Amino acid sequence: MIEAVLTLSGIGLVASLGLGLAARKFAVRRNPLIERVEQILPGANCGACGTAGCSAFAKAVVEGEAPLNACVPGGQEVARLIAELMGAAVPSTESYVAVLLCKGGKGEARSKFEYDGVSDCRAAVLVSGGDKGCAYGCLGLGTCERVCPFGAIHMDEDGLPVIDRETCTGCGVCVKNCPKGVLLLAPREASVHIRCHSHDKGAQVKRVCTVGCIGCGACVRICPYEAITLDDGLAVMDYTRCRQCGLCVDSCPTGNITSLVSQTPKARIDPERCKGHALCEAACPVDAISGEPGKTRLVDEERCIGCRICCSVCPVHAIAMVNPD
Repeated sequence: MIEAVLTLSGIGLVASLGLGLAARKFAVRRNPLIERVEQILPGANCGACGTAGCSAFAKAVVEGEAPLNACVPGGQEVARLIAELMGAAVPSTESYVAVLLCKGGKGEARSKFEYDGVSDCRAAVLVSGGDKGCAYGCLGLGTCERVCPFGAIHMDEDGLPVIDRETCTGCGVCVKNCPKGVLLLAPREASVHIRCHSHDKGAQVKRVCTVGCIGCGACVRICPYEAITLDDGLAVMDYTRCRQCGLCVDSCPTGNITSLVSQTPKARIDPERCKGHALCEAACPVDAISGEPGKTRLVDEERCIGCRICCSVCPVHAIAMVNPD
């Protein structure tokens, strides 16, 4: 009995020593900087940076295989902290927010059949493209709400997702998981959005939805910045050109274009700097500027739409945009 116990103890001791030596010999040493970078990250593991998660991103950053500002949810602040830790220059980071390109909820869009399957947009789209009469419309089953790692989306009573701009980090997880492609990442500062994704002809859009884009081109014609074009019958916004004047919002016959601007700034002319040029008057698309030749021009704030065209053409920089009193 004693011999057996001693034998087993000896075997255990030898095995322990062997495992200990193997652990030391084959140990993978991790750069402590990786852990410090990981501690800075939000820990969402959303994959918006292009890696498998926050740990993989931290490793890629330290090894120089990922840009310092690739963490979308972390934004500029996380990029700054990582840059300081790495002893590098702080890179600039653009901020985006998810935007829904559909206004056709239960009250506005028709259904082509009653769907009674799994409550998931990715499953529903496999059944004849989903129950929505519009082949491009939001299916409204809340997949985006469930996949959002930040709780920035909730479904409203009309069956459409509502995005909290303050909470949304622009990680793009909802965009990747929407089978209809009705979610878009837009620049956070953009306030005017075309809320339709349908490339159907206008007559077909009207048959299935009361608020869809019918491709009439009214917004294209009225935009003074050529920020809107028609792409296969659908109005598309170029955010790099849009100045958020809102002219397109009022021109849309179906109310499909929305603006988040609550207060339109007005042009105000500094009489001390104005030399009486008529360039602003000629450029104003709504005839809000007038005056006598050679004298200070006047702005009719009731007509001014805040488009800033006058500011861009004034050679003496006498015009500024201000919020009305």
